Amino acid sequence: MITNRRIILIIFALVLLGLPIVLSSGLVSNTASAQLNSSVILHPSNDSKSISLSQGTRPASSPRPVTQLFPPPSGQPELSAAQISASTNKTCTLKPSSIKLQGTPQQTEGPYFVDGMPNRSDIRSDPSDGSVQQGIPLHLVIHVYDVDNGSCTPLKGTRVDIWHANPQGVYSAVKDQGTMGKKFLRGYQMTDNNGTVRFTTIYPGWYQGRAIHIHDKVRTFNGSEKTLEWTAQLYLNNSINQQVSMQPPYSNHGSPQTTNEQDGIYTGASTDGMIPRNSGEHLMLNLTKDKQSYFGTFNIVLNSGQSSR
Repeated sequence: MITNRRIILIIFALVLLGLPIVLSSGLVSNTASAQLNSSVILHPSNDSKSISLSQGTRPASSPRPVTQLFPPPSGQPELSAAQISASTNKTCTLKPSSIKLQGTPQQTEGPYFVDGMPNRSDIRSDPSDGSVQQGIPLHLVIHVYDVDNGSCTPLKGTRVDIWHANPQGVYSAVKDQGTMGKKFLRGYQMTDNNGTVRFTTIYPGWYQGRAIHIHDKVRTFNGSEKTLEWTAQLYLNNSINQQVSMQPPYSNHGSPQTTNEQDGIYTGASTDGMIPRNSGEHLMLNLTKDKQSYFGTFNIVLNSGQSSR
């Protein structure tokens, strides 16, 4: 009896000190069991699925562990949770403006579009000699939607071309720039079931009289017949442009001489008559930085009745 009282006193003292108690019977209290239980939440996405273990009593400041069920394909960049969320966005945001009725504004094609470029996701190399354009990696995710009476749906099987200048402001396939026969920083992809294409390229360079930009063209076909064409240019943040220009190989070319607000195409009207001025404000890439590369997303909302054919 005395021995039992001593044991009880010892246990009571340990409890007061906050030390863990392990009972020889191996029983765990209901409270402890509730604290250890985890609810498994499945977060579906277009490209990958992740599982979050949500601890019932985990402090709010503690990070939630995330397990990637399907790792990215070999050679593809590993993206953060925010980037995965952005790159699998299915939401078509329609603001209460003309965009709701007419879609994303268009801009001039420019002099350097060349059709018949390779169907590829990584556009950094030149197929003619295998050379690769050097620069800060830029991973682009573009979503294409069709809008009809205020609602929108992803457009599957749509061709999306992009092309832009290298860090020295030079385009491929341009006679005046001595790059005829070259195809670097050009290519196209077909949208998947979610209306999405992905490109791996480098951060664009600048050339005289223009802000830094990326050309993009969206087309649909019925066999060989073109049924829809939409063309515009995408713009990048001025401060990021300045930061990039100070790093090689961009630093060899110097800082950009024209900001977005000084660019006549950025500040001008859209070619479809939707936007009377500053059409470039509606064509800004959503940019984030991930280590030594950039990640950009953009939603293109089309209206077949407003798109040029």
